[in-house]
Amino acid sequence: MELVRAKDYNDMSRKAANVISAQVILKPNSVLGLATGDTPKGTYLQLAEWQKKGDCSFAKVSSYNLDEYVGLTPDHEQSYHYFMRKNFFDLVDIDLANTHVPDGAATDVEQACVDYDRIVAEAGYPDLQLLGIGRNGHIGFNEPDDHFARGTHVVDLTESTIEANSRLFDSVDEVPRQAVSMGIQTIMYARRILILASGEDKAQAVRDMVYGLITPQVPASILQLHPNCTVIADEAALSLC
Repeated sequence: MELVRAKDYNDMSRKAANVISAQVILKPNSVLGLATGDTPKGTYLQLAEWQKKGDCSFAKVSSYNLDEYVGLTPDHEQSYHYFMRKNFFDLVDIDLANTHVPDGAATDVEQACVDYDRIVAEAGYPDLQLLGIGRNGHIGFNEPDDHFARGTHVVDLTESTIEANSRLFDSVDEVPRQAVSMGIQTIMYARRILILASGEDKAQAVRDMVYGLITPQVPASILQLHPNCTVIADEAALSLC
């Protein structure tokens, strides 16, 4: 696990964008695994700026997102479909037909999970998987548990995750209690993993991920076993390391 120290959020975002842009320049038809949330927003905006300048292109890229809330349709303002369109897909030259987000609004969500695993496998798994980390050490929506989940599955969100995400809704009562998440095994199949962390509230999770025991109680700790994982974190997130 490579640990890269950034000065602040903007520096972290730029360093992450450098890694991703290099990936698509070297392999224009890269398969990217993408994440949502506040952490990668700056990275996406930097990539969009560079794409508009002609420094890189996403025209041949295909993408597979980690997760989606159960019950939210793609046009819901808090859905991750909507997030990706607003914060990345609509800002770059990617073909929307080549973008994929789990279907949390499917009539049969369990079957939608099976179908999602199939299309990710058919794509050959991500060349690069972008991740954030939750305050409880979750990656995607893989919450602390007694085992590492394998494939895409439905997750009951913890109260800490619900509380953390409530800032995006009018009230905590509106936050969905379940989500669809790519499993740990699927994430680990990515050829390279890039995980970002910013802020003092992530410091304990980062320390546990990098130096703690490998345990499903800290899902991100499994990344210690990945052969090509890079952590880019700002000084606040690394304050306990």
